[in-house]
Amino acid sequence: MSGTARGDFPSRPAAHLAGLTDRVRRLADRALARTTAERALDVALGTALLVLTCPAVAVAALALTARRTPGGAWDRRPRAGLGGRVFELRTLRTRRLRLDLFSRLPHVVRGDLALVGPAPLPPGDPRATGPGARRWRQELRPGLTGLAQVRARSGMPWDDPALLDQHYAEHHGVVLDLAILAEAARTPLRDRLRKARRTKAHLSDADHRPPACRRVD
Repeated sequence: MSGTARGDFPSRPAAHLAGLTDRVRRLADRALARTTAERALDVALGTALLVLTCPAVAVAALALTARRTPGGAWDRRPRAGLGGRVFELRTLRTRRLRLDLFSRLPHVVRGDLALVGPAPLPPGDPRATGPGARRWRQELRPGLTGLAQVRARSGMPWDDPALLDQHYAEHHGVVLDLAILAEAARTPLRDRLRKARRTKAHLSDADHRPPACRRVD
């Protein structure tokens, strides 16, 4: 009787192992769903942005080609992507209107890059081969922009790019991606507004009256 009763229940180690297996399975399913949602966002938003910015990128590329820019209109560099796969990252050689970033959108649609992720690094870069970094960098696509990029100007010691990339790797998801994209879009606009205000203030402080009308003390 006791043997039968004992056989009806799993041993404590077996029950613990079964619990861990279920937990790992749930975490894996959650991670897969999160990754799938992020990829769907990349394809949908990346394609829309590509269609909108393609004419401007094409015109800029033609202008750089006609100007005979040293090295050509496009910069080509090897970068390590998802799973350590190496791809050639093509970037337009200009910083105007963020066209250099927009020129990378085909990589997002193709799957080499994500809209948001850690900075793309060259193969064998020490930042990608350190303890722990190798694993999470191979599990994520590098990004067109990222947490490290939008926080780079804060100057705070805890905003170290490597720490920010690792923080993103541990907490990435669609909500965080949208927040980072919103900040990435807002930062250049905010900088332009500040510059316009400074210019306006400078002009308002200047005395634009003809010399004959100015008061002489």
